[in-house]
Amino acid sequence: MTILKRFPLAGAWLALVLLLGFSPAPRADEFLDATRLFKQGQHAQALGKVNNFLANKPRDAQGRFLKGLILTEQGETADAIRIFSDLTVDFPYLPEPYNNLAVLYASQSQYDKAKSALEMAIRTHPSYATAHENLGDIYAKMASQAYDRALQLDSGNTSTQTKLAMIQDLFSEKSRGRTPALRNPATAANNKPFANLPDTKPPAKPLVTAAQVSGKLPLEAIPTPAVSDKARDLQETVEAWAHAWSAQNVKQYLSFYAADFKTPNGESRKTWAETRKDRISRPKHIEVNVSKFKVDFDDNSHATVKFYQNYHASGFKASGGKTLRMVKSGGSWFIQEEWANQ
Repeated sequence: MTILKRFPLAGAWLALVLLLGFSPAPRADEFLDATRLFKQGQHAQALGKVNNFLANKPRDAQGRFLKGLILTEQGETADAIRIFSDLTVDFPYLPEPYNNLAVLYASQSQYDKAKSALEMAIRTHPSYATAHENLGDIYAKMASQAYDRALQLDSGNTSTQTKLAMIQDLFSEKSRGRTPALRNPATAANNKPFANLPDTKPPAKPLVTAAQVSGKLPLEAIPTPAVSDKARDLQETVEAWAHAWSAQNVKQYLSFYAADFKTPNGESRKTWAETRKDRISRPKHIEVNVSKFKVDFDDNSHATVKFYQNYHASGFKASGGKTLRMVKSGGSWFIQEEWANQ
């Protein structure tokens, strides 16, 4: 039984609190109804409300995340996995969908997939403590499986018996003092999930946490980033692209390229994609770091991003300037052309 932490009810509720500071009333009311019903355990009714909400805002990350939570509570694991997976593709710089995806994979004992999802959450937000803790639990679960297999081959190995017993005790109900369950990490006042969700506008007044709204803490303004929203969106998109490349997640990596992407050598998109898949999948390890961004806008839908790229794969290193020609479609930025700076 897994004890991984996820962002369930309170995570969605805090997202709502952040949203109410600057969203139109009808949208806030619709989302509020869905969240209230979810809190009350009326999952079928909550699902109907959130579906109505998403009918008008099909790309809304908060609504889709809440729907994933509802489906999880209803035991519709496959559908919940699909929703969280789609969120990681559409909004790859948000760590919460990766975390909840890992929880669902872990519940099915798919620890390798859970591990990969948590590593992506950490690459996206290195300070995401919940993902670090969950990853530790995944490592422990995988170690437990390995020790168990070792004992099947050598039942008299006392060292392995001791190690397995320690891990089993770690996850036992007795050592935890409670029934292992998916606990909500968003109860702490300093947790602000979804503070940077896309498809929202900068607040007209300082935002506050859920605990502050209830009067438990003094009001504190959340600082506003110095860079422009458009430039920040572009930088986060490029960073997420680099993270997907580093994680050797080919599907996610390719999702950053526009439908009309200009391939480097004029080859077909299919041929280019197959080549990239081979080059990304073949190395045992890839690490791509990007820095020193410069963003220039032609208009609201076209921009050029220049940055410094450091690439390190098994036995190979390369670094230098790179340029991405970006185009905005459906509220997201995509790579239309790329080249190395001379």
